[in-house]
Amino acid sequence: MQGLVALLVAVVSSLPLAARAVPLSNTEIEQLCGTAEDEAHCGRLIEEVQLKRLPGLAQRKGNVLQVTLYPAGTATFTDSDDAAGGRAYSLWDSIDALNVVVLYTTQGDTTSFTLLQRTNGRQFELPSEPTVSPDRQRLVTADFCESRCVNELAVWRVSRDGVRKELAWSPKEAWSTASASWKDPDTLVIEYTVNDQERSLQRKLADPSWTRPPAR
Repeated sequence: MQGLVALLVAVVSSLPLAARAVPLSNTEIEQLCGTAEDEAHCGRLIEEVQLKRLPGLAQRKGNVLQVTLYPAGTATFTDSDDAAGGRAYSLWDSIDALNVVVLYTTQGDTTSFTLLQRTNGRQFELPSEPTVSPDRQRLVTADFCESRCVNELAVWRVSRDGVRKELAWSPKEAWSTASASWKDPDTLVIEYTVNDQERSLQRKLADPSWTRPPAR
């Protein structure tokens, strides 16, 4: 679990305060997840704190998490213990700027984040925790690790109708960790580790080396 805790701390440290409704501090993550049995347990411990900090947003009933939609309705997420494909969901945060809720999702040793649009109940799975751009038009994810990661930097376009991957990029060298934040609406700042060395770079959204996934 030490590797997971370090990864979560790195991700939270990279996020601007304005992007997160009730941010968890590095110390809180370390204290909550330092003795967690596994990834799902870590998520549930964080959820206990967030349910209190975000009153009225969600409630837990056994293995069922219910999230309140806006202006009306409820989205239900049910944990499954199925050894072959069981999934567990935990309330992670709320991005007020986009009226979305972020859930920490685990399936065995694999972790991801589920983005729930409260206005329409639509759900989108992202490989890592998203960070919203200053103009509230995009999200960025950076999913890099030595195993079970897509090893890709991705920019997602957000609209009322949903979320779609707009840009993707992978470095030629292997990064062991990475986090991304926004310098401005058109520029990303990436902090990453390669060969045990910490480095940083900036990438413009207009950079021609981005891959543009086909529109759906």
